[in-house]
Amino acid sequence: MRPCILLSSSLILLLLLLLSCSVNSEDPYRFFTWKVTYGDIYPLGVKQQGILINGQFPGPHIDAVTNDNLVISVYNYLKEPFLISWNGLQHRRNSWQDGVSGTNCPILPGRNFTYNIQVKDQIGSFFYFPSLGMHKAAGAFGAIRIWSRPKIPVPFPPPAGDYYILAGDWFKLDHHRLRRLLENGHNLPSPDGLLINGRGWNGNTFTVDQGKTYRFRISNVGLTTSINFRIQGHKLKLVEVEGSHTVQNTYSSLDIHLGQSYSVLVTADQPPKDYYIVVSTRFTRRVLTTTSVLHYSNSHTGVSGPVPGGPTTDIASSVLQARTIRWNLTASGPRPNPQGSYHYGMIKPSRTIMLANSAPYINGKQRFAVNSVSYVQPDTPLKLADYFNIGGVFWVGSMPANPNGGNGYLQTAVMGANFHEYVEIVFQNWEDSVQSWHIDGYSFFVVGFGSGQWTANSRGSYNLRDTVARCTTQVYPKSWTAIYMALDNVGMWNIRSENWARQYLGQQFYLRVFTSSGSWRDEYPVPKNALLCGRATGRRTRPF
Repeated sequence: MRPCILLSSSLILLLLLLLSCSVNSEDPYRFFTWKVTYGDIYPLGVKQQGILINGQFPGPHIDAVTNDNLVISVYNYLKEPFLISWNGLQHRRNSWQDGVSGTNCPILPGRNFTYNIQVKDQIGSFFYFPSLGMHKAAGAFGAIRIWSRPKIPVPFPPPAGDYYILAGDWFKLDHHRLRRLLENGHNLPSPDGLLINGRGWNGNTFTVDQGKTYRFRISNVGLTTSINFRIQGHKLKLVEVEGSHTVQNTYSSLDIHLGQSYSVLVTADQPPKDYYIVVSTRFTRRVLTTTSVLHYSNSHTGVSGPVPGGPTTDIASSVLQARTIRWNLTASGPRPNPQGSYHYGMIKPSRTIMLANSAPYINGKQRFAVNSVSYVQPDTPLKLADYFNIGGVFWVGSMPANPNGGNGYLQTAVMGANFHEYVEIVFQNWEDSVQSWHIDGYSFFVVGFGSGQWTANSRGSYNLRDTVARCTTQVYPKSWTAIYMALDNVGMWNIRSENWARQYLGQQFYLRVFTSSGSWRDEYPVPKNALLCGRATGRRTRPF
């Protein structure tokens, strides 16, 4: 009997060791508790009701490492429903955590919801924001920084510091009044000013040591306007765009369109004094400008003189700059293999989708549309309706894959697509303003820009070797932008204008990426803490 007892003890020890290894090898968890409240803010010198997270405006930033699990408990102390979305986080197999009205029920006043997000195979600079109504005009946005794992090489030496800049336009009207303007059929007025990290003119100071290099992560979190970023007397070395390491070109200034994020390296190589950090509007008749201060630690001289000017309404220089932003093919991304090992340009798309924006009047009110369809929010989130097979909420195919030139109409627009398709999407813009488009859950390759009407011959100008992969792209006036995208993420994903008035008034739709496999390897089931509303109220979910 003794050998048998020894064998059992050995097996138990082995099992304990295996269990220990399994637990220790799991990707780390980072826990956050956020309390969302109203609070007085004065970003342009006028008292406004802001939306704060843990009493902060902007909200607290998130730092994570590739593959970390983020557990974010959000408590809503507002008097209205609330949701947070994550601009650029891809939610692999998990659109349940996307935080937009097509996938999630709102967090009602006095209630809470916990997001569970793994930043699977991601690095880079992103931000979060409130996705309901016009809450984005009141705050509740913040920076997200995803760092590379320690053993994965980064294509530049560790900087002496890492700063984030959340910049964008701002209105003195509160978010309730802005929303009423839109619902009454009017577009938004021109913004009243610009903010950097929630503050106006010279409201922030970034301290640097002479001779050292620093990383600045800049996101355009505004509502309506492209911006230009520059630092007086200093060059900007671009190193990352929304999770992709780039060829390290140097610029005197950078155009950053709505919803976009960039990382630049700045070397403090000038005489010791203070310098302006400048953000100004692009493509606007009235140029708005705001500043922060780059302070040399050994400086005894404050900023002075005129603020350095930047480009204004010129489109050509912006297009030229956009074409110089390319993928660093030799750099590792979130994994040790080179970014260029995925040969996106050698894959033939299975189909072409063309999306044309427009600004129709429907029932006498201003609306915005994609392929003539102006999106209407249903009473039940699309993802829940799809999961529970609730009829009458939407139908796949209600969003046409090509413009028809017809009059605008209202519809809960959903386009169908199959898992593992590889698609070409062309954004066609016949309007006089720059458009900015975002696709939740995905990173895509921006293969081409061009003026006029896109045709099959336009493919001859595509960059099929080293264009950058990102999640938000601009489309210039009376022009087109083409992207390639691998549909490798099952779920219900929002495609929208990043101009928030256009998004609110219908310039968005959902892409249903579908597989019949039913496997958790392809898509997670509804989480056990999912909020249920509309026609999904009272339904039972499978444990997860």
